[in-house]
Amino acid sequence: MSSIAPAEIVSSKAILSGPIESGDLPHWFREQQRAAWKKFESIPRPTRKDQAWRFSNVDLLDLVPFKFTPELSDDDRRNVLQYSHGLDEFSGRMIFAGDQLVERNIVSEELKKRGVIFQPLERAMVEHTDLFRKYFMSTEASLGSAKFAALHQALVSSGTFLFVPRGVEIEAPIEIFHWLRGENVSVFPHLLLVADELAKVTVVEHFRSCDQRAPGFACGVNDLIAGPGAKVTYVCAQNWGNNVVALQMNTTAVDHGASAMSLNLNLGSRYSRFESLSRLVGEGARSDLLAVAVAMNEQEFDARTLQDHISPQTASDLLYKNALDDRARCTFGGLIRVEPHAHFTDAYQKVRNLLLSDDSEANSMPGLEILADNVRCTHGATSGQINEDEMFYLHSRGIPTKVAQRLIVTGFLNEVIQRLDQPSIADYLRGLIDQKFGRSR
Repeated sequence: MSSIAPAEIVSSKAILSGPIESGDLPHWFREQQRAAWKKFESIPRPTRKDQAWRFSNVDLLDLVPFKFTPELSDDDRRNVLQYSHGLDEFSGRMIFAGDQLVERNIVSEELKKRGVIFQPLERAMVEHTDLFRKYFMSTEASLGSAKFAALHQALVSSGTFLFVPRGVEIEAPIEIFHWLRGENVSVFPHLLLVADELAKVTVVEHFRSCDQRAPGFACGVNDLIAGPGAKVTYVCAQNWGNNVVALQMNTTAVDHGASAMSLNLNLGSRYSRFESLSRLVGEGARSDLLAVAVAMNEQEFDARTLQDHISPQTASDLLYKNALDDRARCTFGGLIRVEPHAHFTDAYQKVRNLLLSDDSEANSMPGLEILADNVRCTHGATSGQINEDEMFYLHSRGIPTKVAQRLIVTGFLNEVIQRLDQPSIADYLRGLIDQKFGRSR
């Protein structure tokens, strides 16, 4: 995709100067933000000596240059809308640029009549206060980024609230776009998704930059709640610009008989850290955690996960695949934890890294913590290079080396994408991967 013309540089407030006081937000929420800011200031900046940040390039987490996005002009809004292309069919869509809502689009009035709530956060916290306060950042960040979760809570000003009532199935996906626009600007995307009993919904979030070269900072949080018997599918298409530092913290709670599937596609950014905490809180709950990454040049992707089995007869399955070229690096630190009395847990964790150059690097740290009996848990991580026999086979049919590599990598990653079982979304994600390989030529 062509870059959107960069916005005119306008001076704005640095994010390290603290929350912007806004009379548009409820008093109780502003109080929470002040408390979160104090917490952010009290937590030390991470170092590589911290186990949760082992192998991470923490030097890139210098927040001094970053500022809030200035008010968007009408031209900014038109340009963002022009380039916000995703799926052909969707049930609802929100587009944000610099945490400012550009457009909200609901295709089906029938969904509104059936009680579906699809609103910006600032409206939901006023109109649906009890529901919002019950779930908004209700789980502590425990995978290393507590400091940045506090920063997010202190500075978040907008985002998406989606509530799907009991028994309602939303057939086409909900789409959400988040854009970075400007140089050294920051965004704080937030999604609060609550699927009530027997509800069904798919959400696709797109993370993009208007200027692929502009440095920026993204610090996002997702709260995903799957009620009893609900089915939630979440897809993240992370394609920030080449000089963006990004952190994304995801918390999923899966109640009895419910299922939650998340797939994270990581393509953009200079450094991207993704934390995923999946809590299986009800008997018979299931969680699938999927991720695909294509890293080139000096990109670094850092993933930390926890599959927390709290109730008996729960299942989780993690499959992460990374393809790394040039001097790219990836880190994975994941734990399967089976709490006491969570008997008959069935949990898997598999990470596979495909190294396309001698200078690329993959570090994997899978782990188990089992505090119950009668469980089946396995984990493993592998790293390797392209099979020479496969390359010889393609070369023998006249296929150039770069094209052959691309075909092999695409096939390697496709196992993860196919697990979605949603062809239109899978095709879209494959298209993004193809675009990245096209840019690398």
